[in-house]
Amino acid sequence: MTVTPVKPGPASRERPAHRDPDVLRWLGAYASSAMGDNVYYVALSWAAVQSGTPSQAGLVMALSAAPRALLMLGGGVIADRFGPRRVLIAGSGVRCAAVVTVAAVLLVTSPGLWLLGLLALVFGVVDAVLMPALGAMPARITTRGQLARVQGMRGLASRLANVVGAPAGGLGVALGGAAAAFGAAALLFAVSLPLLTAVRTGRPQDRPADSPQPAEPGPTAGPGLPAAGRGPSAPPAGRELRDGLAHIRRNPVLARLIVVIALSDLGFVGPMNVGLILLADERGWGASGMGWVLAGFGAGAGTASLLLTVRGRIPRAGLVLSVSITAGAVAIGALAYTQTVAAALGTALALGLLAGLSGALSGALVQTESDPAFVGRVTSVSSLFSLGLAPLTFPVTGAGIALWGTGPVFVASAAVCVLGGILGLCSRPLRRAELPR
Repeated sequence: MTVTPVKPGPASRERPAHRDPDVLRWLGAYASSAMGDNVYYVALSWAAVQSGTPSQAGLVMALSAAPRALLMLGGGVIADRFGPRRVLIAGSGVRCAAVVTVAAVLLVTSPGLWLLGLLALVFGVVDAVLMPALGAMPARITTRGQLARVQGMRGLASRLANVVGAPAGGLGVALGGAAAAFGAAALLFAVSLPLLTAVRTGRPQDRPADSPQPAEPGPTAGPGLPAAGRGPSAPPAGRELRDGLAHIRRNPVLARLIVVIALSDLGFVGPMNVGLILLADERGWGASGMGWVLAGFGAGAGTASLLLTVRGRIPRAGLVLSVSITAGAVAIGALAYTQTVAAALGTALALGLLAGLSGALSGALVQTESDPAFVGRVTSVSSLFSLGLAPLTFPVTGAGIALWGTGPVFVASAAVCVLGGILGLCSRPLRRAELPR
């Protein structure tokens, strides 16, 4: 007797993310890789300081930023063409091999800064490909209704990696020098590989793992024309990138969301990195006071991630996103006028809660609104601002504080964030955007 298979209905496919083996495997791989990143950063900075002057060490630490900014959009094309899972596996393998090589060289000789600079450049190039693939992965391993919960789980894993990774890197340096710390980072990168290999992707669209994504109907995919990602007949990368940008422009929610993300990131990262250090020095809080403020921010962001993990969905996501960005901007401006560590801690706690909420919602909305064929390219555009261009505001923030003080610079940065929040509130499509049920 022939049995006709029954296609699973929506209810059977809607498995909660925290019970989905594929999501948990990917989350484990992400957490291991993120801890490896923290250990690597400690090892690289320590080795650079020991091998050169402070300015040379700073140059080595900054070398990763340039390839990320220049190549990020191309990384989105690669993620969409080959599938984010394959890209993550290949990139993690390259990073593991590069760090193992440097650790082995450091055990037998002292090559100087050139090797560390080369390693930083390699990481920058690989990160430009990995980051869009990382952002595109949730949409391939869970249903649309679980994307917000996955973003919350990812936020919790990121906080865990920050708490565990940096001390682990410091312990590795203390026990065995930079070579031992690099070896520990390589081990953490290696742990992610079998987990990523076991992840099945493409399930939201009932496709086999890493199958080519159909291109959106348009000039590059139609009768008699090849679709993106189909072997040797695939269109050039430049055309795929233009198609991705056109996809953003055609979607009224995505077009405005990308601008909102860009403005909020450009106004946020300077004060919370360079600005906070200078504020703590100006107030006499010292390193311990700055640590408490950062801990408050981390606790707030972790609470927001836990909220999304438990609830799984926030109603009126576009409106909540815009309001949280606007309120977070007010907290940024207020932080510069706090006089005590306790007041700054409370302000940072509120800022972390608002920033964590807006960050997770923006990531979920990007993946929800993007066509599956373009999610890597859309992610690369949003990542370009947050991870490629926003760090360029660091020297501007430092120079501005040297000239005018922390207050005016924090307020100016907050105004940029407010502009993003107001733009979201004034945009009817984005304000009414919802996450799937």
